[in-house]
Amino acid sequence: MSEYSIAIEPFKEAWPELEPLCREHYGEMQRRMASEGMKIGDFNPRVNVYGGASHLLCFVVRIDGEAVGYAFIWITQDMHNSELIGSEDTIYMRPDHRNGIGRRFTKHILAELKARGCQRAHVTIATDLRVAKMCERVGFRRSAIAMTYFLQE
Repeated sequence: MSEYSIAIEPFKEAWPELEPLCREHYGEMQRRMASEGMKIGDFNPRVNVYGGASHLLCFVVRIDGEAVGYAFIWITQDMHNSELIGSEDTIYMRPDHRNGIGRRFTKHILAELKARGCQRAHVTIATDLRVAKMCERVGFRRSAIAMTYFLQE
């Protein structure tokens, strides 16, 4: 039986394989937001910024060598108290692999952030709002309300 593996990989090396997953993820988010009357622009990632960022961790979930999930996590310092924090840019699991690996993946990411000295991890649930329940089950607490104002409407 195949087993999932989770590892941090260099962004520039992983990007060619992750790009279709990123595009799929963005499309899911774009459709969900459109269903609520919010239009966001088309997929156009800033690969040049991501590729050169030393404080970006690129986690990849693989099965039989194939990437089926990924997360981009920024490690930054809180501007108010200088504590290290992990800020999720994106976390995604292919729909056909949403079978519990997401919880293991999230715990893996949190353990890595803790090992690097992070005090907190922040996530924004935007694609599949049901993921909030999984995040709460692994220990996340609701601490804010994210809101979006569309300036070009």
